[in-house]
Parts: sequence; C-alpha cells; structure tokens
Amino acid sequence: MKNLLKITVLFVTLFCSQVHAQESILSDIKPADIDTYIALAKQNYGKRKIQYAMTESVKTSIGLANVSYLDIFNASYFYRPERKVAIDPVNPYNVNGFQLGLNINLGALMQKPFIVKKAKADYKVAKLQELDFDNQLAIEVKKRYYDYIEQKAQLKIATQNSVDSKGVAESLRRKFETSAVTLDVYNQSRMDQANAQTQKITAETNFLKVRDLLEEIIGQKLPEGK
Repeated sequence: MKNLLKITVLFVTLFCSQVHAQESILSDIKPADIDTYIALAKQNYGKRKIQYAMTESVKTSIGLANVSYLDIFNASYFYRPERKVAIDPVNPYNVNGFQLGLNINLGALMQKPFIVKKAKADYKVAKLQELDFDNQLAIEVKKRYYDYIEQKAQLKIATQNSVDSKGVAESLRRKFETSAVTLDVYNQSRMDQANAQTQKITAETNFLKVRDLLEEIIGQKLPEGK
C-alpha cells in the first residue's frame, strides 16, 4: 500500500511540474501574428468576399440611379419628304423635312432625387454592414487563434506527461522483475501510462481541429513552427 501511494504521488508530482512549466500561455500569444491572420482572413475568407461583393453591387446602384435621369426624357422625330405638299389638310401643322419633339415625364422627374438618395443610403448601410462584418471577423480570428495556442500548450503538456509516465512505467517494470515493487504498483504504473497516452491522443486530435479552424478562416496553411 505504501508503494502504491508513493507511485501515485510520483505521478501527481510529475503532472504538477508540467503544469507549472506551462502555467501561462500569454507569452505564446503574438500580436503580430494576430494582425497577420486578420489581414489574411479579410483577403481570403469566402464569406468576407461575399460581403464585399454585395457592397460593391449596392454601390453600382448609385451610378445607375444617376444615369436613370435620362429616362424622364423621351425624344421623338417626324420626317416628311420634301416632295410632299407642305400643307396637310388633316394636320396643317405638318411641314416638310424633320420635326423634333421632346417629352418630359414629370412624375419620374420628381422621383429621381429620392431614388438617388435611397441608393446612397443603401450603400452607406452596406458599408456599415461590411465594417461590422470585419469587426466580427477579427473577433472570430482571435478566438480561433487563442484556441489554437491553448491546444498547442495542452498538447505539449500531454506529450511530456506521456513520456514521463512511460519512463516511470519502464523503471517500475525493472524493479518488479527484481521483486523491488509489488505487482499492484507495477500494474498501476501501466494504467497511468495508458491514461497518459490516451490524453496525448485526445490533445493531438483537439490540436488538429483548432488548427484546421484557424487555417480555414485565414485561407491558407499555418507556417511551419507556428
């Protein structure tokens, strides 16, 4: 029982020493990396491209609204050949040659300033939505980056813990073979080693997931060593 207690204390001590060695991840957070990843997300993230395209589409409506002022004018002409008799008994105002006419749609004329004003307002709203999207995108990039740094630290701890537990198990195996420790102590070390290996695998999986999420939003693979 005393030996079992000693081995348990040993494993706890090893685990605590690893936690103490990585008691903070703040030193691993690089503001320059965050700025780079936010810039990449604005450049490559698919949903951001859609938002930008929508804003540009709304912007074109301003130009279309301005050009549509020409719609209120309706020009027409009438041509009467020179060889025809100048006086038309049906319409005595007809003369030979070209007759030009210009019609103005007053209703459309009154509407146009409001249409242009609405187009400009819609564009302003679109720009504000784009700004809000960029702010939310920056927050999401930071969140995924922090998750990545956290899981990277967790993986480092789990990996070291797995190595340490393996070393303890190997040491106790040799001692068990020389009857220096009991079978219970040796079996406990093997169980602890298996648990440490399981934790390492879980940490590896979580690390890969958060890395994929970060790479997905910035639109490219993370540099080696990051």
